[in-house]
Amino acid sequence: MNLARSSAYGRKPNRSWLPAEAPLAMPEQSLNQAPPARTRPASSPHGIALRRGLVLGTSAAMTLAAAWPVFATLQRGGMVVLEVMAMLMFLVLFAWVAVSFVSAVAGFLVVMSRARQPLGLSSPGMPSLSCATALLVPTYNEDPARVLAGVQAICESLGRTGQASHFAVFVLSDTTRVEIAAAEAREFCALRQRLGVDVPVYYRRRERNIGRKAGNIAEWVRRFGADYPHMLILDADSLMEGGTIVRLASAMERHPGIALLQTLPTIVNGRTLFARMQQFASRIYGPVQAHGLAWWHGAEGNYWGHNAILRTAAFAESAGLPELKGRKPFAGAVLSHDFVEAALLRRGGWALHMAPGLGGSYEEGPPSLADMLVRDRRWCQGNLQHGGVVGARGLHWLSRFHLGSGMVQYLVSPIWAMLMLVGLGIPMAQAALGSGQLRLDALAIGHTASGGPEALLWIFVLTMAMLVLPKLLGLVATLADGPTRRGCGGPLRALGGVAIESVLTALIAPVTMYMHSRAVAEVLAGRDSGWNAQRRDDGSVSWGDLVRSYGSMSLFGLAMAALVYAASPAMAAWMAPVLLGMVLCIPVAKLTSSNAAGAWLRARRLLLTPEERRPPRVLARASKLRRQPEADLALDDQDHAAESWLDLGGPAQAPHEPVHAT
Repeated sequence: MNLARSSAYGRKPNRSWLPAEAPLAMPEQSLNQAPPARTRPASSPHGIALRRGLVLGTSAAMTLAAAWPVFATLQRGGMVVLEVMAMLMFLVLFAWVAVSFVSAVAGFLVVMSRARQPLGLSSPGMPSLSCATALLVPTYNEDPARVLAGVQAICESLGRTGQASHFAVFVLSDTTRVEIAAAEAREFCALRQRLGVDVPVYYRRRERNIGRKAGNIAEWVRRFGADYPHMLILDADSLMEGGTIVRLASAMERHPGIALLQTLPTIVNGRTLFARMQQFASRIYGPVQAHGLAWWHGAEGNYWGHNAILRTAAFAESAGLPELKGRKPFAGAVLSHDFVEAALLRRGGWALHMAPGLGGSYEEGPPSLADMLVRDRRWCQGNLQHGGVVGARGLHWLSRFHLGSGMVQYLVSPIWAMLMLVGLGIPMAQAALGSGQLRLDALAIGHTASGGPEALLWIFVLTMAMLVLPKLLGLVATLADGPTRRGCGGPLRALGGVAIESVLTALIAPVTMYMHSRAVAEVLAGRDSGWNAQRRDDGSVSWGDLVRSYGSMSLFGLAMAALVYAASPAMAAWMAPVLLGMVLCIPVAKLTSSNAAGAWLRARRLLLTPEERRPPRVLARASKLRRQPEADLALDDQDHAAESWLDLGGPAQAPHEPVHAT
């Protein structure tokens, strides 16, 4: 795509690119001053306290039952510091696994019950609307043709519902690269010219990227929010069917106490082996986990930042993000803003629900392991920032749970790593000191020293079962649904896909553990993650880049394998999956980033998803528009209007912003 063309300087911007402003106050919230207490949301499910008691009580009981034999072994002869540390780490890790497992079991039962969607989302027919909804599409240095092709597909899908007049689209650019900004303006003009449905599409580019994505959306709320009772947030790679959007808007109209409805986006358009593995896993296992969370979260759900509809006034009233105090990188703008906005909305008395069974909501995943880890580095910093928010006054206890879970998600990796190192260090200390004071029994679960309790081996087996069983439950739920089963290639191919995904995930897990541990260390050391545009299609990584990124990990894995084998062949066998993943991390990363490997499996109908086999209309339309040559989409007579809006010779950080009609 040609991004740079002849420019015209000094001309005024096209005022029609934005509507008249409708300001809405959005005050910054205080973390130290709670608003007045409000009643329980009317949309909260009946028996929600019992549901939460079952999930958390069962998880706690399983954790205590597993912890007792470990403690009983460790306390013989007194516990030394390493053993106390190991006990605490074991409790955290087992509890984390137990909650996820019990939640998945609950979700499996919900899925198999084929219960109707709550909040009237599964009612027959297309509902009629009376309120306006703005679709917000924040973009940052993305391919403009790709983004606006998705916008066009969504608008056309809305047009087919007969409710298009109740919607407007705002493309909210935070782009810093001037040549991409010029292409955005040109593509926007072309889109307006060819769009045939009655959905107004607007575009604005911010002069300064204050607050990143959260600041981008907040700026829109403060300038235009009063005219739109609802706003639906989309990412640059998001796609949603028009019928899904209309149903979400209708549910918001019928339930005035709800501030947020979060869909479960299905990952689509994967081409590399890594991307197809991720989309297969999300399609098979995701619904079970999401239905479980929705079942016990109730009206205290969470927000994932996109493919969700929000009540604009509630968001403005309750979710204005403060600047965090302290030192960098914890201080400053909130990075993982979605969790914090959800907590503040619930603190304000509003309900937040997840609608995992609605369908028609899509996103794209990272094309390679390297791309996922770059994204995770930013998320790691944002989630660790929650440490400055989790203690805020007035938060619902489940909101604190969400914030804490976001932190633990990244702390789990270094805890696993430390537990393995402690388990390795104790037998070495035994051999060096010739003392029975230090024991391996409870630390290296699955490896029992002479005379060690066999119960510890069963705890290891139980832990592995809790990690694997949710995948099997997802597979059973898939096979029980005819269209989904056929869309995944049938029972045998679905089972083969689960086997392939599980093996690759096991090999990738040590790399993720290592990189997450490194990310946590970097964040704690004060290193900022930055804000980079994401790759969407091409996941290719050169051998040289892989060696530079993961060479030290391969060498570390080889050294650890030799050391562990010399100390204990039995322990080396137990640690083989972790050590093998480290040693093979470079070829595994190369293989999974390959388009050819993904195409080879697709040709054999492995790692297949229903959306890949028979793409929904909005996906097929967006793909067709993205493949279409630029000459067929862009209009040459729009170049003058597009480029007159931007001073292409100006600084990248401060382009001209359009003047808006009043």
